[in-house]
Amino acid sequence: MTSPVSATAGAGRKGVVAARHVARWLALAATPTFATMAVLTAVAGSGPADMLCAAGHGSVLGGMVPMYLLMSAFHSAAWLRLIAERRTSAGVNASSFETRARARSSG
Repeated sequence: MTSPVSATAGAGRKGVVAARHVARWLALAATPTFATMAVLTAVAGSGPADMLCAAGHGSVLGGMVPMYLLMSAFHSAAWLRLIAERRTSAGVNASSFETRARARSSG
């Protein structure tokens, strides 16, 4: 089985790093894009596309707005990962909050 690096041997190491960087930013762009599409669809109202995507008449999850909201939620992992990375790089985590809270309450 070939690894992604060996499959792109012609691109070189910098090309692989650049491709991963672009892929990460595209993953971050998905959540706000779907959320914006949900808002715009809700504001614009229902149309022919809303009728096509309705799973069943009277269904709570029928229509484009719920679909865009679900897609936004499913793609939020990239944002959660970014937040977790920033918190750990700054030395902020749940245990440090708990330690500070205990120090304040005991002091």
